[in-house]
Amino acid sequence: MDESSSNWFREYLTPNLVQLVEVRQQIFSGRTRFQQVEVVDTFDFGRCLILDGKTQSSEADEYVYHEALVHPALITHPNPVTVFIAGGGEGATLREVLAHNTVNRVVMVDLDGEVVDICRRFLPNHHQGAFDDPRVELHFRDAKEYLETTSDTYDVLIIDLPDPQEEGPASFLYTQSFYSLLRQRLNPDGMVAVQSEPCMTGNLDAFTAISNTLESIFQGVYPYHAMIPSFSFDWGFNLASLGPNPLELTAEEVDRRLEQRGCDSLRSYDGEAHRGLFMLSKNIREALAEETRVITDDDPLVVV
Repeated sequence: MDESSSNWFREYLTPNLVQLVEVRQQIFSGRTRFQQVEVVDTFDFGRCLILDGKTQSSEADEYVYHEALVHPALITHPNPVTVFIAGGGEGATLREVLAHNTVNRVVMVDLDGEVVDICRRFLPNHHQGAFDDPRVELHFRDAKEYLETTSDTYDVLIIDLPDPQEEGPASFLYTQSFYSLLRQRLNPDGMVAVQSEPCMTGNLDAFTAISNTLESIFQGVYPYHAMIPSFSFDWGFNLASLGPNPLELTAEEVDRRLEQRGCDSLRSYDGEAHRGLFMLSKNIREALAEETRVITDDDPLVVV
């Protein structure tokens, strides 16, 4: 392959592993107050949002990521009415939350309002008008500061933050103190869903550390994963609960709740998929059991 013959987006997945994706068209490139932002149209994945050189989502498979992030938590909760989203600038996380007819209030807090404006303009297939739903309150500020200055509580918290890169805006939102704050903002039987970095052999450190840090705060923590082709990895998630257990739901019960909630247009998640998300291979289960790191403000998580 002659890399110089076409326009290729080069992304370092690890310091020693590179992914190349051929770009059809550069849609947007610029810098906000907080980060470098690109929207590119690729041949294989459609339009992609890239922040600080890292792919956040693509048109081709964003539904796999966002359905996996949102629906296990909302379906496990018996009646989610109020939801908080940290991050999620593309609007696709918001779109999936709003699919549940039980939800009547969503507070979305994203640090970078410029990114949200860019996504509104250039990624309409992601948000599908979700920002304009009357149930939505949109705030542009630090999610931790917002939660520290409100007494509001929620049924479900969705933490959809970018990678905790060095000097990036998100590192201190993966810590024990932040997760403790999340617990304080939950209603009884509340749930927290956290995007938790890659979940595959050779690149597990962040995933297992996030899970272990959540376990230092929550009694019920349920790690899970989904394959996201545009990320080139199985991607990790964690569901932390004050009560309901996602492993106790049968496939039939998940499908029944989806039908009752009006979530009848999902493409990836259903009752059978719910069961599969929480099935981890032996080596990953062993790595989780052996993890001892607790992420703190003095020792924050940083990925390359």
